[in-house]
Amino acid sequence: MSRVKRGVTKHARHKKVLAQAKGFRGRNSTAYKPAKNRLEKALRYAYRDRRLKKRDFRALWIQRINAGVRAFGLTYSRFINGLKKAGIELDRKVLADLALKEPATFEGLVKQAQAALAA
Repeated sequence: MSRVKRGVTKHARHKKVLAQAKGFRGRNSTAYKPAKNRLEKALRYAYRDRRLKKRDFRALWIQRINAGVRAFGLTYSRFINGLKKAGIELDRKVLADLALKEPATFEGLVKQAQAALAA
């Protein structure tokens, strides 16, 4: 059996970890072992937060829609119910954007939802 020297492989692996740990503070960006630990934790946070991001944005959209609708004397849940009854299928992201950037268009949607609720 021939002898295996691992210097090149080890160096490449260390270099890869340290490159990914660039921007970490203190020894976490320069020393392999703490960099590896920090990187593993950072990747766990990244994985988890890709899912949390979706929740956070949905909550933000709902708050914006609710704020926009309250000006017309409706609540968020009644507004969404009115849209469903009116057959308007817009997602919350679009509704929030309309409430923020195009209040006139949003007002039209609110009127339609109120009409559907009254009927």
